[in-house]
Amino acid sequence: MNRALLVLGITLAAALPAKADITHKIQSSVQLTVDGAGSVANRVPSSLAVSGSNVTLDTVPAMGTLTPGSAVGYTPGAFSITNAGDSFSYSESFLEGDATPSATTVTGGVVTALPMLGSTTTTSGGVAGNLAGTIDSGSELSITAGGAGTTAIGQVVTSITVD
Repeated sequence: MNRALLVLGITLAAALPAKADITHKIQSSVQLTVDGAGSVANRVPSSLAVSGSNVTLDTVPAMGTLTPGSAVGYTPGAFSITNAGDSFSYSESFLEGDATPSATTVTGGVVTALPMLGSTTTTSGGVAGNLAGTIDSGSELSITAGGAGTTAIGQVVTSITVD
């Protein structure tokens, strides 16, 4: 009897359908980037500083007048000692600032000339060149490098889940 129940149990178990959920996902992407040109320029101002002791200024140092497209200009000072035989000091410093630059323009996505001032950070724009990326129906990834300032990222993710 036990043997008959065992055979019956095995037969019923073999006859029941198996249940399994299968999920298959394919995700693919290509990202192509071309950097744009950029420039950050800060004009440096002109400055003049004079200091001293036991001196008389015969000619006062002076900065010129700022005119569009040109720098300021400078006339140095002249001095004489006030009390002969005593110690003296004289210091004069001048920093020529940036001339007024002309404006930059963008032509066809490219800035032809970027400003260059006393403090300038310039980033060259990217050149697409042969930059390309494709993924075909068989999930085959193809990326072609571009010129300077370009990035190509491609990925294919395949996952199979069995529950």
